[in-house]
Amino acid sequence: MALPKLRQDATSARLSAMVLPAGANWAMEARRAAVGRVATSGLPQRRDEYWRYTDPASLVSVEAGAAAVLQDNETPVFDGFDRLRIVFVDGVFDAGASDDLRLTGIEIERLPEAMAKDIHWAKELYGVLEARGQKPVERPLAALNTAFATDGVVIRVTAKVSKPVNLVYLHRDNSSDVALHHLLRLEAGAEMTLLENGPAAARFSTVLETEIGDGARLHHIRVQGRDHERRAVTHCFARLGTQSHFKSFTLTLNGKLTRNECIVDLTGNDAVAHVAGAALGDGPDFLHDDTVFITHDALACESRQVFKKVLRNGATGVFQGKILVKPGAQKTDGYQISQSLLLDDDSQFLAKPELEIYADDVVCSHGSTSGAIDDTALFYLRSRGVPVQAATDLLVLAFLAEALDEIADMRIADDLRGRLEGWLARRRR
Repeated sequence: MALPKLRQDATSARLSAMVLPAGANWAMEARRAAVGRVATSGLPQRRDEYWRYTDPASLVSVEAGAAAVLQDNETPVFDGFDRLRIVFVDGVFDAGASDDLRLTGIEIERLPEAMAKDIHWAKELYGVLEARGQKPVERPLAALNTAFATDGVVIRVTAKVSKPVNLVYLHRDNSSDVALHHLLRLEAGAEMTLLENGPAAARFSTVLETEIGDGARLHHIRVQGRDHERRAVTHCFARLGTQSHFKSFTLTLNGKLTRNECIVDLTGNDAVAHVAGAALGDGPDFLHDDTVFITHDALACESRQVFKKVLRNGATGVFQGKILVKPGAQKTDGYQISQSLLLDDDSQFLAKPELEIYADDVVCSHGSTSGAIDDTALFYLRSRGVPVQAATDLLVLAFLAEALDEIADMRIADDLRGRLEGWLARRRR
């Protein structure tokens, strides 16, 4: 079926302006297949069902547009923790700023190096989960990333890693247009923590494809930087084996447009997937979109989605979350909650929670609420001498607590709470 002309023109313009990076035969086949997926589906348009709340125009245009580099004196996130740093500056790996990539229980390579080899395990994963995640919902921006990503890391974990791996994204060029693609394979029984932080680029696209083996555990914590003008679209594809665990948390502070998609397949019995996020938006230019699709395709699996957004001064928040329970996926336990705290009458929260269930022995629930600060709670704090702005900040932090509680490492959770307190205090002025 031919694409509508508007979609076809936009897709052709974007593809014709891009060049496939070089690689081994298998890598080039994977990239060309991804180009085919983009050409077939076309780049997203505002009228698409899963883009009805978020205008993708700035993400699909040929030109990225400029975004000023934020200058501040704040200590970078995660700097207080012992971790292995892998640094990218405007999408290019910076060996001098990065740590030694050798660490017991883990193998780390750059994506271009892995894709230049004729034989590499990356062949079994690169573009595979992304292609699988195109159904039942097409995700052409993820396929575009698979086709044209120029850098990234390829990580294989064989044991419990002693310290987190931290992907640091630095933004120096106000017109940078970056696509990074990461592969992560956890072998049976392995465990690691993956940290991500930084503004990355004026326009940023990243894909993480992760295979979590039987009994393996992945903790993923991401902080998206405070650059006010950045635009970003991220995709996380995860496939879980038997008794594996996947916990992902994202904290987002400002930014003009951020769309985070998480697509999880529970394919092994007794697997557990928790996906959570907290977003704070201030101003009419802020739009933050969390789109999640979790598929239960095995027995006795658990999934949990917890998303909280605090919005003011005309900011917009979006949540689209779905739980799909396939036939035979009995004993499923699926939970989904999306909530917003609107600090003025100009902000808005748009939610689309979904359940699609084809098994009869399941426990699934979803809920979505929007509201203002509780006047009774605010009065209680003020009656005890707490100034109104400080009291409001305390209630905001209490509102976000359920999402932050999804972080397993309490030291990191406490550090992020402290940073949120500081951010809220600075915004009082």
